[in-house]
Amino acid sequence: MDRLTYYVDHGDGRYEPLLAYRGHDAGIDEMYARQLCTYLIAGSAQYELISNEMSDGEEILLVRPTGSNEPYENEVNYRGRGIHVEFRKPNERGRLLAAMPYRTHYEVIRLLLKDIVQVPEHGSMLTTSTEVDEDRGCYVIYVRRMDEA
Repeated sequence: MDRLTYYVDHGDGRYEPLLAYRGHDAGIDEMYARQLCTYLIAGSAQYELISNEMSDGEEILLVRPTGSNEPYENEVNYRGRGIHVEFRKPNERGRLLAAMPYRTHYEVIRLLLKDIVQVPEHGSMLTTSTEVDEDRGCYVIYVRRMDEA
């Protein structure tokens, strides 16, 4: 995998490049982790992943804009502070349950692949969606209790 490029699908046959990573910018594990996220936050906008494709040496992520990103009151910028994952409850205004540092993107991939994750101090919870927040430099896993509808 040489490149990973996000393209915005405008819905009318136009595709605009949004973000691009080369192998020397981001390691292969980071590129795989990004492909597992159902949402992207970039430039104060939110995008939903609609297609994950490949073409020769390029990984292509087609995203659709869903509106501006409304930040939560307790957001932290992790840029330059390593790899972090936040666990949040979307049905409670994005309440932060835990924020954890990780040594590698490989460890994050393990979380992003799961339907049920272990949230520190909260136990097993069901993953509802995942996000890479480019603006804050972190991943967010949205969860709910197993008995919640």
